[in-house]
Amino acid sequence: MASRIDQLAKPKTNLLKFPDRRSVYWLDELPSRPKSSTTAFETTPRLEKLVQSKRPIHFYEDNRRSVEWVVSAAALKACPSQRVCSLALPRPPADGWQPDRPLMDTLSVAVKTAKPSPRICYLAQPKQIKMTLTHFSVESSEHEIGISTTPSARLLRLASPKQVHPQHTLARSVSWPIPKHVLKAGASERLQVLARPKTRQALFEGYNPYRVSPAAGSATASPRLLELSLPLPRKCREQ
Repeated sequence: MASRIDQLAKPKTNLLKFPDRRSVYWLDELPSRPKSSTTAFETTPRLEKLVQSKRPIHFYEDNRRSVEWVVSAAALKACPSQRVCSLALPRPPADGWQPDRPLMDTLSVAVKTAKPSPRICYLAQPKQIKMTLTHFSVESSEHEIGISTTPSARLLRLASPKQVHPQHTLARSVSWPIPKHVLKAGASERLQVLARPKTRQALFEGYNPYRVSPAAGSATASPRLLELSLPLPRKCREQ
């Protein structure tokens, strides 16, 4: 019996190799294939009538030669009805409508000599916005606020700028003198070994990334590492 991996490794069946699919109904003989590649549709008389373009009216003239044309005698002797006469009248203005006043209208003596009341003068003044501050108002005096003019020692300490650290050194210039012992110093063999980049072979050159070094194979974990490697107690199941 094939395993699950063997079943999944098999390619999918190509369903396109059977393009001529028969109908689900049983047929004694195969249906004849049409010679034409496209399907021929039969149109009904109603569709043929709708396909035809709309014909113009029999008394329609394509382009009149002049603006004036002969008016029939019936149109000359026609009399409009009362309904047509009422609809032809212009719409009257609404009740109480007055024409536009002239720009320079004459004012009466009573209007010219009128004096406003105190209430009208109060309403005519612009609205003043009162800005309310969170702690105190600007217009209030020091006595009402209750703040002393001399700040406390805490405020003076917070207002003083931060002092520079005593061990702070200013940015030195780009060029500075180098001592002689630095110029004559020589690197030891250990420093030269550490300064070399780590060489590593590529995969095609025989590099094995899964090889464990002897030092790692013989290493023993410290008690701290063993403690950290244990799972959390709340995730452990009691057996």
